[in-house]
Amino acid sequence: MTSLTQPAPRPLVAFDLDGTLVDTAPDLLDALDLVLSGHRIPPVDRAEARNMIGGGARLLIVRALKSEGIELPDDEIAAMTQRFIAHYADNIAVGSRPFPGLMEALDRLEAKGVALAVCTNKLEHLARLLLDALELTPRFAVITGADTYPRSKPDPLPLLSTISAAGADVGRSIMVGDSITDVLTARATGVPVVAVSFGYTETPPGELGADRLIHHFDQLEEAVDALLAKASA
Repeated sequence: MTSLTQPAPRPLVAFDLDGTLVDTAPDLLDALDLVLSGHRIPPVDRAEARNMIGGGARLLIVRALKSEGIELPDDEIAAMTQRFIAHYADNIAVGSRPFPGLMEALDRLEAKGVALAVCTNKLEHLARLLLDALELTPRFAVITGADTYPRSKPDPLPLLSTISAAGADVGRSIMVGDSITDVLTARATGVPVVAVSFGYTETPPGELGADRLIHHFDQLEEAVDALLAKASA
């Protein structure tokens, strides 16, 4: 009698989107300027506003208002959020581009048999619109957004579900992100995390508490190899 064994699941790298895979700040901040101007609020300084990105459209607007010392009723913020999303969806990849070295890094990981996924706090339909526009969608086995599951990052549910949907195993998965939200998500899920230093974060990247910190995507392969080897030890 022949004994059949199931092949081990492929290792998985799950990426955040805004500030990790793609520099989306130009289009996000154009949409922010538009909705602020509707309330006669001047644009927020771009360097400051970049670090407000990462929690979704509503939180970006709230952070921008707070930086100007402005409070608005919830219904006005909700209306601003809807205008933001509508404008952004129509202009989602005007200035947004993958960070340097991304495509080559994905090629190297795929050549090693690593599965790839996206786990973002961007609304799923916006994440897919962006990835479609940049011709990145086919690279990822799974794409999940803030509204894909009942809870969003840093709750572990989105990442756990992304790993499961990709047919991967928590013990052979890695999160890559740019913010404390991504680090907390990874910790809650029980997977190691690589932080990128070129994204959007109010916390200095070196203080995020990630397992590895990279400054360019040409460093990702080595970081992933090291973390997978450590997990297997």
